[in-house]
Amino acid sequence: MFSHSAMSENACSFPFSSFFSFSIRKQLKMSQNPDKPHSSEEKLSGLEDGQESLDNPDQSIRKRIRQSAPGSYRDDTPKSSPPRPVSVEELMETAKGVTNMALAHEIVVNGDFQIKPAELPEHSLEKKVRDIVHKAFWDCLEAQLKEDPPTYDHAIKLLGEIKENLLSFLLPGHTRLRNQITEVLDLDLIKQEAENGALDISKLVEFVIGMMGTLCAPARDEEIKKLKDIHEIVPLFRAIFSVLDLMKMDMANFAVSSIRPKLMQQSAEYERKKFQEFLEKQPNSLDLVTNWLQEAADDLAKLRSNKLPPHGSGDGAAGEASALCSTAVQNQAYLKLLKWDHVNRPFPETVLMDQSRFQEIQLELEQLLLTGTVLLVTFSAAGSALVDIPGFAEKIKTIVKVLLTGMHLPSFNLKESLATIGEKVCAEVNSCLSQHGFTPFTAERETVLKGQIQAVANPDNTICKLIDSRIQKFLENYLASSHQKSLPAIPGGLGPIQRELEEIAVKYVRLVNYNKMVFSPYYDAVLAKILTKEESQLVGKSKES
Repeated sequence: MFSHSAMSENACSFPFSSFFSFSIRKQLKMSQNPDKPHSSEEKLSGLEDGQESLDNPDQSIRKRIRQSAPGSYRDDTPKSSPPRPVSVEELMETAKGVTNMALAHEIVVNGDFQIKPAELPEHSLEKKVRDIVHKAFWDCLEAQLKEDPPTYDHAIKLLGEIKENLLSFLLPGHTRLRNQITEVLDLDLIKQEAENGALDISKLVEFVIGMMGTLCAPARDEEIKKLKDIHEIVPLFRAIFSVLDLMKMDMANFAVSSIRPKLMQQSAEYERKKFQEFLEKQPNSLDLVTNWLQEAADDLAKLRSNKLPPHGSGDGAAGEASALCSTAVQNQAYLKLLKWDHVNRPFPETVLMDQSRFQEIQLELEQLLLTGTVLLVTFSAAGSALVDIPGFAEKIKTIVKVLLTGMHLPSFNLKESLATIGEKVCAEVNSCLSQHGFTPFTAERETVLKGQIQAVANPDNTICKLIDSRIQKFLENYLASSHQKSLPAIPGGLGPIQRELEEIAVKYVRLVNYNKMVFSPYYDAVLAKILTKEESQLVGKSKES
């Protein structure tokens, strides 16, 4: 949380406001996901070092990403000449630029981005120092207020801090509220009242709480209500500053959501500019991108050629060449990122900043694939009896999700987990059938269902491959129609996992669209060469035939 240190020359005069700019920068940093993109090549390390991802709900997936992070690639690549020495100023300026770019990128691609209070590790030195400083200040304040007559020096400084905070929440049109705050929290008048023994600090605090209730978000009404139940002045001051911190977070997050549309275009231009500067220094920085797009074009060409007659006419070849448009190849390339071997293969340069995000989506899809397969097998075995029973599919999904936790760790045993899932699913099926007046499974049918669930561990499992192909087709259709507001129709068999699949698809397409916005000029340039080459080869083949 935002730090409230206030030490005087004798231990208590360090003002809260001096901490604000430092703390906000720190909160911005700590609100981001600690996962960083995995190293792809040494030549891209400058871009990688500044990247941090933001906090998403599934922390276990992020942990697995970190544990499976690959090391450096291309260790046998010839090294360039030694880099020139750089000054500390140049290094700091570069770090600042990368950090700003990473933060703007995070705000744009992560729809759930929020600034959160910084939480220091429990036994860290920083937390110990902070706690000592806070205790020193509040003890000093309490001692001053217990003097006879009371000394209000530090209390008045706190009121000044509160006044500044309240004024910072106002919009330009809040003239009446601004006048009220300025009039009631007139520090010169408060000092005179303190000197003459006429200061009623409880009345001022009551005004502050009322004004906070006026300015805060509805979500903070409960915290404001709790303030009114505190009657000791020092604990009340501490609680007031805690709630002010929350109000600052609310204001900052509202500002973030407001600037996101404008930030998107500016951030895209900024990232493109920085990448161009990097490309000018490292001309081979699109090698991995070229290979990635070439593979996608080859995949599409192969798929299209399989659909053409063995000895197609020249018109057929031309039709195939025209079908390989830039957008189709790019979409195919983005789909390939969902099947990427992150351990043994370097990630393309232009998507390196989002490698951890693509890997997270990949892991989520792999778990969803198994969940969908188990559900399809279960419903097929039970017939129509369980299809319309409310909550049954959610119970099965919960069982599968819990038992597949950690499925991407090296120590995870998929066969054992699927055996346990089979046992749990059969028990749930029989319980549900009995509750709704149906005949439970016989021992033979249970054995068959358990065997079908355990067979999912086989990479060549027909049902698993069918579900996977339909998931990929749905994502492909969504990419092709991402400019439309409505989602494409869910393929058959994916109904039970529709909600989870659509959530992943929205996150995935947001990531892809922003990447296209930033790097489309580079993709177009690379694909122009690739597609020209593909077309000339097809024309040559058609002439030979």
